[in-house]
Amino acid sequence: MILAAAMMLALADPSPPAAPLEANATPSLVEAGHAIEQGRLEQARAMLGAAIAVGAKGDPVDRLLADLEYASGHDDRALTYYQGLLVAHPGEGLLLERAGISALRLGRVDEAVRLLDRATATHDAGWRAWNARGVAADRQGRWDEAAAAYDRAEALGPAQAEVANNRGWSAMLQGDWSAAVGAFERAAAINPNLPRLANNLELARSAVAAGLPARRAGEGDDAYAARLNDAGVIAEAAGEPARAKAAFTQALQLRSRWYALAADNLARVAKAP
Repeated sequence: MILAAAMMLALADPSPPAAPLEANATPSLVEAGHAIEQGRLEQARAMLGAAIAVGAKGDPVDRLLADLEYASGHDDRALTYYQGLLVAHPGEGLLLERAGISALRLGRVDEAVRLLDRATATHDAGWRAWNARGVAADRQGRWDEAAAAYDRAEALGPAQAEVANNRGWSAMLQGDWSAAVGAFERAAAINPNLPRLANNLELARSAVAAGLPARRAGEGDDAYAARLNDAGVIAEAAGEPARAKAAFTQALQLRSRWYALAADNLARVAKAP
């Protein structure tokens, strides 16, 4: 199961800059915003709790609560706050972006697409919104949409390793192993410490070395995962454990109904000498 989770998308920084506060925000709220921006999340939570206890409320507080939950990875709570804020601010790009990313992290892809389409339609849409839109398109198997979104994200944030990482992930899903290696290598040149990037690159290189089959035009996840699994079975029978492991691992990434079968096969071949 560890290998199945190795190739992950990079959606956003763990502690992004807090949304700008209103001019009438109290000093304690301003300081809480600074704490969120700097990743001091427990301190920010304590400061917000103290401010609320003495009567702070309304839009400035809700924005900080939303950003705090977002930075903490509590996407269900963050999305609830952002949805409430969007009632009063339906066209605010940052709220739409973070709501869309939260929905995407929760696996609510259709909802994420709706929010991110609105976010990327704003005049100040940034690379994070377009990057997340590419991720959403990948999850729907809309490869051309994903590529266009990543193009826009790279134009807005050319030095962001997250975008190159996600291009690699997209290429892996399509079975374009060489393109995946190139994208992951570009990401590593920007930020070699990006979480899970080293694992992503290792998986892509192993797929290239194993000569795994590419996805056919119009081939769905189930059919492609089945072919990868079959390639692993054949490789194992031929005494090629490295190729078998690569094939089973790639089948796992598709998260299809073949997941359990591929996982069992991978566990078995991993025990081989």
